[in-house]
Amino acid sequence: MAADRPAPAVSIEELLRDAGADLGLRLRAGQAGLGRIISVPRIQKPGLALAGYSEQLHRDRLQTLGATEIEYLRAADPAVRTLGIDTVMAASPACVVVTRDLEPPAELVAASDQHEVPLAISRLGSAEFIAGVTQFLQGRLSPSTSIHGVLLDILGIGVLLLGKSGIGKSEAALDLVARGHRLVADDIVNIRRIGPKLIYGSGSGIIRHHMEIRGLGIINIQDLFGISAVRDVKKIELVIELSDWDQDAEYDRLGVDDEVYPILGEILPLLRVPVRPGRNVATIIEVAARNQLLKLMGHHSAREFQDRLNQAIADARPRRFDADLIE
Repeated sequence: MAADRPAPAVSIEELLRDAGADLGLRLRAGQAGLGRIISVPRIQKPGLALAGYSEQLHRDRLQTLGATEIEYLRAADPAVRTLGIDTVMAASPACVVVTRDLEPPAELVAASDQHEVPLAISRLGSAEFIAGVTQFLQGRLSPSTSIHGVLLDILGIGVLLLGKSGIGKSEAALDLVARGHRLVADDIVNIRRIGPKLIYGSGSGIIRHHMEIRGLGIINIQDLFGISAVRDVKKIELVIELSDWDQDAEYDRLGVDDEVYPILGEILPLLRVPVRPGRNVATIIEVAARNQLLKLMGHHSAREFQDRLNQAIADARPRRFDADLIE
């Protein structure tokens, strides 16, 4: 059962702590505002706001000032410079970042302390900084959830195994790992949507790369099978739900009609696999991944078979009645 989390947000303090080294950031002023929150990953350059036009400025955004903006402020008359800085501060930005290790004007430093807006300096150029901080924020601010299941990388296909506790998800996953496939997460799968139609799963904290097998206990897959048997993150492309075999239930025997499983607003293909003694569940899962790989390449085996069958029926001709055969 998926558990949706509260709307994600990143404080400026977290940004500096977790991405400061990669983005070459250091705090210059406005330390009192480190608790300000960024809730969208879109970055702004103030542009005409520095001339007093504030229509395009959005509250709580990260604003960047590059060489052009800093040069403009330095060359402007003091009244114009003050107007531009006040216009930016009036929009209550989450943070202001000056790129290329440029020293901000003294008025900007003073305004940051006065309005409690963090002012940071980055050694990166504007384009490089915006790309880096956008990637960081997209990872932190994308919709996420957690789900009870097992996530595997099978032939490059991310397969999410679902089913009630004790149905055999971990045992099937262990069999697949022994065959050379890779474990991403067992028991708790953290799921995040990165952009449209991209759903990624990962392990949860301290239990990452570990697996619980009844009768064995907790085992470390990386230690047992090596680093090539695990991976940290994988795009989910197929969901397989394991369930107890029900003699009275109707199971799909053709595979023509595709079921789907919704996660974070996206739709993923779903297969329902009944489990009973004598069925090699690991082999079925592996074949399902191979079949999904074929579908992604444009080959739907069940539908192609149905098309050939329908064509054969359409091409069939009734046998001619021969009266001589009666005699």
